[in-house]
Amino acid sequence: MRALIVEDDNRLALAIKRGLEQEGFAVDIAHDGDEGLWLAKEAAFDVVMLDIMLPGRNGDEVCTELRSAGVWTPILMLTARDSDEDHARALDAGADDFLTKPFSYVVLVAHLRALMRRGSRERPSVLRAGDLALDPARHRCWRGETEIELTPRQFSLLEYFMRRAGDVLSKSEIMEHVWDFAFEGDPNVVEVYVSNLRKKIDAPFGRHALKTVRLVGYRLDAHGG
Repeated sequence: MRALIVEDDNRLALAIKRGLEQEGFAVDIAHDGDEGLWLAKEAAFDVVMLDIMLPGRNGDEVCTELRSAGVWTPILMLTARDSDEDHARALDAGADDFLTKPFSYVVLVAHLRALMRRGSRERPSVLRAGDLALDPARHRCWRGETEIELTPRQFSLLEYFMRRAGDVLSKSEIMEHVWDFAFEGDPNVVEVYVSNLRKKIDAPFGRHALKTVRLVGYRLDAHGG
C-alpha cells in the first residue's frame, strides 16, 4: 500500500514514515501544501495524511483542490488544532477523517486501515446533477448561475434525491430518510413536497429532472433533466 504524508514537521513525518514502512507501506513525504498537492495529483496513493497548517497552501485548500480535480484518495487530516470548527472545516473540505496531535501511532494506523477499507469511491462535497448543484455544508442550491432558495425540508429532500440520482425512490424510502421516525402524518406529504420542489428546481428553468415513476415512486435525472 502506498501512502503520502504532507507534513512540515520533518521529525514527525520521518517518524510516521519509519513506522508505516515497518507495516509494509511505501511512503512518500511532502513538506508543504504545493508539493503535496502536486504529488497527490501525479501519483496513485492508497491514502494521504495531510497536515492542516502547512507552508504554501494549507491542508484545507489542498483537500478542496484535490476533490475539485476528481482525486478521491482517502484523506486523513492531521492537526494540533482541535476545535469543533476546525474539525468541521476539514470534513467540509472533503477530508474523510480527522486526527488531533499528539496521537498514538497505533490509533493512526487503525485510522489509515479503516480509510483504505472504504476505498477511493467518489465522495464530492458539492452534489451535482447536470447544472443542478447542492452544497450541503453551506446549505446552498443553484441551477446554472441562479441560486435557489429552499426550505430546510425541501433542502433535505433534494439532498436525498441527489445522493441517489438516477435511482427510483419509493415514498416509504423517502419518508425514512427525510422525515424522522416519530412522524405519523399522511405519507402523501411526499407528493406535496415533491410538487413544491419541482416548482423551484425545474419549472422556472423549463426542466423535468424530478420525474414520477408511476406506481413506484420518484427519480431525479442524474444528468439534470
